Amino acid sequence: MKLSTRIALWAAAVVPVLVVLAGLLLLPLVGRDLRHQQDARLRDRAAAVLPGVRALVAADTRGRPKVEQNQQRKVVDAALDSGVRVTAEDGTVLLSVGPQPADDRAFPTAPGGPATVHDHGAAWRVLTARVSGTGANGGSGTLWVSEPGGLAGSQTAAVRRRVLLVAGVSAPVSALIGFALAERATAPLRRLSRRAAELDPAAPPAPGADPGTGGAPFAAVRSGTAEVDELASALALLLSRYDEQALRTAQALETARSFSSAASHELRTPLMSLRTNLDVLTAHQDLPPAERAEIVAELRDDHTRLLDLLTALGTLARGDLVEVDSFGPVDLAELADTAAAEARRRHPGADITVDLPPELRVFGWEPGLRIMLVNLLVNAAVHGRGGTLRTDPARVTLRLAPAGPAALLTVDDAGPGVPPAERDAVFHRFHRRRDSPGSGLGLTLVAQQAALHRGTVRITEPPVGVGCRVEVRLPLPDADAPTLRLPARRDWITGEQP
Repeated sequence: MKLSTRIALWAAAVVPVLVVLAGLLLLPLVGRDLRHQQDARLRDRAAAVLPGVRALVAADTRGRPKVEQNQQRKVVDAALDSGVRVTAEDGTVLLSVGPQPADDRAFPTAPGGPATVHDHGAAWRVLTARVSGTGANGGSGTLWVSEPGGLAGSQTAAVRRRVLLVAGVSAPVSALIGFALAERATAPLRRLSRRAAELDPAAPPAPGADPGTGGAPFAAVRSGTAEVDELASALALLLSRYDEQALRTAQALETARSFSSAASHELRTPLMSLRTNLDVLTAHQDLPPAERAEIVAELRDDHTRLLDLLTALGTLARGDLVEVDSFGPVDLAELADTAAAEARRRHPGADITVDLPPELRVFGWEPGLRIMLVNLLVNAAVHGRGGTLRTDPARVTLRLAPAGPAALLTVDDAGPGVPPAERDAVFHRFHRRRDSPGSGLGLTLVAQQAALHRGTVRITEPPVGVGCRVEVRLPLPDADAPTLRLPARRDWITGEQP
């Protein structure tokens, strides 16, 4: 059932009930007002006939029939449509005209009122007054002014019938008005429903699009109705999150496929080498110790290369899938000091020095920044050997300092350096020298983390002119934009770098 129909039915049911309840509250007030009006009229009639009644009582006491008849006519004229009854002091009825109770016993004996009396099932409103005749010997008597007491009741009953009539008429009228108002009020909701019905949930987000720009974008349009605007905003937010999750799911699936493809391709050579060496050891049990040791060393190297490759690929996949919720304030100086200690442990022969401030905080992903620092130092320790034959110990210098709105991180080594033509290529996936023992993913991880943190990385000449410098710039937290927005595309695991 439509909402407007429900509102119309509720209006048709509630409005008549409210009218009847209002009538029930109004009827006692109307009845009281009518009785007050009737009592006031009785007092006015009593005041109007009182002079004639006094003269009538005096004429009866003095035995003047003609004067008595004359006074009776005056009292009747002044009584109008009210009932008047006058008795002498001895109870003799001097005058009885107009509507009044038929039973003499129904009249009150004590002066006062008006009071309600009953005679043969009929109600009367009666005002009683003691009257003294005019003159020194005028005598006394009693005056009753009466009206039917049902007048107020009949008028109240008429009001009651009108209330019921209004309640009956208000049902269909309120239903029509409620339906019209409800149709107008729910028009923005119907438009929102039509817009939502036009969405295509099966349409995937466009490749490379930002989250929230799927196959059927939904923008919250203001309608002027607060509740509908809130619903539209909530729906737009829900769809934006749905698109974002759909995009992240698609990226996760693509990352998993790329991981599988890259792993199967890159692991083929070390696995074949492992198999060959194992076959040699199996087929030639009597190998000389020197040859056997050489083969075992090659097996260890292949095993290390396999572990490094799988670890690097897994780290690339984590960087492609990390969410902004994992980011937070990080002390880059403390992290760099920890990474230097890790690099010294891996390469005890390298001379690694650091120049760090007491503290330098950035907004970042701590595991990713640690991976970036460790790979920078390990790469410099491996390729930073000096001398003609590259036999001198590797000398590596790590420096960190603020540089305007960014944190500047530099790693210098004393190695042969990188030719300018190859400086961009070294960040590509699986790029390595012929004699490199690594997986070719170390600097790729560095570039990924720099891009993930909206920073930059490049290779330049060191200040002394010998060796290589890797320079990384990461933005410092901005008071106007304290949070970080991740890149829309993260395809480092696939080899298609943004």
